[in-house]
Amino acid sequence: MAANSFGKNFVVTSFGESHGIALGVVIDGCPAGLEVDLELLKQDLQRRRPGSSAIVSARNEQDEAEILSGVFEGKTIGTPIAVIVRNKDQRSGDYSKIKNEPRKGHADDLWLSKFGHSDYRGGGRSSGRETLCRVIAGSFAKMLLKHYCPELKVFAFSSKIYDQSLTPGEIKAVDSSMDIGSFAACFPDKEKSKVIENLLLKAKEEGKSYGGNISLVLENPPRNLGQPVFHKFKSDLAAALLSIGATTAISIGAGFSSGDTEGVQFHSGGEDQYGGIRGGITTGDNVYAEIAFKPTSTVLDHAKKGRHDPCILPRAVPVVEAMANLVLIDHVLWAMRDKIEG
Repeated sequence: MAANSFGKNFVVTSFGESHGIALGVVIDGCPAGLEVDLELLKQDLQRRRPGSSAIVSARNEQDEAEILSGVFEGKTIGTPIAVIVRNKDQRSGDYSKIKNEPRKGHADDLWLSKFGHSDYRGGGRSSGRETLCRVIAGSFAKMLLKHYCPELKVFAFSSKIYDQSLTPGEIKAVDSSMDIGSFAACFPDKEKSKVIENLLLKAKEEGKSYGGNISLVLENPPRNLGQPVFHKFKSDLAAALLSIGATTAISIGAGFSSGDTEGVQFHSGGEDQYGGIRGGITTGDNVYAEIAFKPTSTVLDHAKKGRHDPCILPRAVPVVEAMANLVLIDHVLWAMRDKIEG
């Protein structure tokens, strides 16, 4: 199996399966001298981990990171950083039936068809549990971005779950000062989040699932990020976000509504319609993107027997942020070679 790495300059390789001994990540390209914020890493993993609230999977993993290499006396040393998280609450027996009966909507049958032999327990490497590797890497990227881009803020939130949505104006009103994690399902609307919480609690009992959209904001990003032919900032951001399991579409700026207005009107409306990116290069304005997620594939009897999320969005929010941070740091490091200053 190939293509387990992401990035050109800040290279991330993830490994491990849902019910294996551990999952982990190797980060190559992180400069020496970065102070490692272990509390930040712990917080990021806590936001993603299962068992953290009543509306997510009941699998009770603590997701404690073990740094194996690349860090000495609290700082990076420039060598590959290896980090693992051990699996401690697998219940592989829950998946014995699907060995010969692939689950609808999952990739069980395709992995078996493609590779001839695969780990079906909990989805193996196709499981959403793989995303903890992305969160670890994204946390290191965030630490490095704080050094290079202190004004930058990256945050994401649920903006649609089933029939509950934020309006475009409400989405734009959300900023980095809000405590998004204090809202149920990371949906930053007091009344609608209560409706969503009740919906997901009921769905968990009944073996149902729901999808929705996550909005991503890069607040105060650096100007001039992006290699404007094959590695446009928007294309790398899209590739990163669509590599997350269960994603079905991405919209940047005006997105799918770009064709609704005549050209003069579209291009005279300021920068918002471009989503902070023109010509594949960041303008320095806020970058806005929206990512669609399908309903969790495990439904009905499988959901009642196993431990699954009635909606993946609450736990996908930190994963979206992590992938955005990885794209950002990759392009920040790339941009340092764009021209000779002075």
